[in-house]
Amino acid sequence: MSVEPAATRLRHQVPLLAWLVLVWMLLWGTWSWANLLSGLAVGLFVLVVLPLPHVVGGVRVRPLPVLAFLGHFVADLVVSGAEVAWQALRPQGLRRTAIVRVQLRVDSDLLLTMVAEATSLVPGSLVLDLDREQRVMTLHLLPVRDRDDVERKRAHVLVVEERLVRAFGSAGDVAALERDRAEVAAP
Repeated sequence: MSVEPAATRLRHQVPLLAWLVLVWMLLWGTWSWANLLSGLAVGLFVLVVLPLPHVVGGVRVRPLPVLAFLGHFVADLVVSGAEVAWQALRPQGLRRTAIVRVQLRVDSDLLLTMVAEATSLVPGSLVLDLDREQRVMTLHLLPVRDRDDVERKRAHVLVVEERLVRAFGSAGDVAALERDRAEVAAP
């Protein structure tokens, strides 16, 4: 295991430092040189004393797929929110829920986390477990009408995964997704 020099590590963490300084400034509520410099000092202290591990593979941001993901995500929020609200308010109450396991295809810690977060943020789905080694996510779904509905919701998780890979995945992640898709399509 090679040890990365401190200067190189800090150079890779400049965006995080900028974020920490911005949060510091927002916490103080006013802009001043003293707040900027103290935020910079606190941010540097945090990055040096409490270094975060590097994300293997990094992130590639592709603007059009990001917009497509965000559009579908907002639509999912609205539709699922209305469906869950209706289930909670209707006289019969909530009839059926399900716990399902979804075999994910990505192998990136970052992308697995993004899929879990995006899935869990949508009303009606809650991530109960994410097995990193097996790449299996266990979800609690509500409401579900029948087995076909459960399968549709399971398939939708894979669609969310694909959108996130296309928006943020490395070239290798996208290629792996395409290979998996080709294997599934082949007889």
